[in-house]
Amino acid sequence: MENTKEISALLHLIDDPDEEVFDAVSEKIVGYGKPIIPNLEHLWETTPDEGIQERIELLIHRLHYHDLTEDFRQWNVSGHHDLLLGSLLVCKFQYPELTTTPVLQEIEKIRRNIWLELNNYLTPLEQINIVTSILYSYYGLKGGEVNYKEPNEFLLHKTLEAKRGNQISNGVLYLLLCELLDIPVRAINIPRQSIIAYFKPGYSQENLPDPLSMIEFFIDPTSGQVFSHQDVENYFKRIAVPPVSSYFKPRKNKQVIQQLLEEFSKCFTGQLDAYKQKELTELAALLD
Repeated sequence: MENTKEISALLHLIDDPDEEVFDAVSEKIVGYGKPIIPNLEHLWETTPDEGIQERIELLIHRLHYHDLTEDFRQWNVSGHHDLLLGSLLVCKFQYPELTTTPVLQEIEKIRRNIWLELNNYLTPLEQINIVTSILYSYYGLKGGEVNYKEPNEFLLHKTLEAKRGNQISNGVLYLLLCELLDIPVRAINIPRQSIIAYFKPGYSQENLPDPLSMIEFFIDPTSGQVFSHQDVENYFKRIAVPPVSSYFKPRKNKQVIQQLLEEFSKCFTGQLDAYKQKELTELAALLD
């Protein structure tokens, strides 16, 4: 961006000790949009003061967040809530400069490997055994408990890079592969678990009077292990919660991304990161 006198003056005021002055300067700078980021980066590189560097980092984050909010708004109003695009938008909160091409190529590679093994004569369980075998054995994906001290484990591109995620991010990866392969696997809302379910062909996502009767079996995306109806019944007995039908309704992609944002926000509880938790909660609320 052209280094106009007004921009130079604003950049000189970033170190003003008066918070009100800094807030006013921040609003002005954010108003310029992302083209001002190179100016801020140059200032960061030539400033020895760590306090000013932190202010500059916050301003750059706000500029990226402003754009990301608009991207989520667009995704929210689009007719088809593409799960892959939604997942990548969540990644861009923490990694705004993310190049998506390698992620798309990696997803396509896994999808193709699974697709080559599938045919029209397989039972639902045989289909899922192929997906699970390729994803966890051949590709080597690992899963662990949800750990809010590991924010990268919530992000699709980092899960693919490390071949390790948690129950939520592995679940998103499993769901989007099944979506690309037209396998009727959907997220459901079982308490304290991110379990997915294989629905019988012909189910409708809307107004299922008895969604449980349309489920063939359940899958734990941490490892790909399959659970029967009896296993899930036993789980509800163990946690002493009645298994009401709303827990088994297939969740829409929008709800999946909303839950991902809400869970991801729990990684930022420290005083310095509290603003990130607030922003992620705001993004999740956008999808209501």
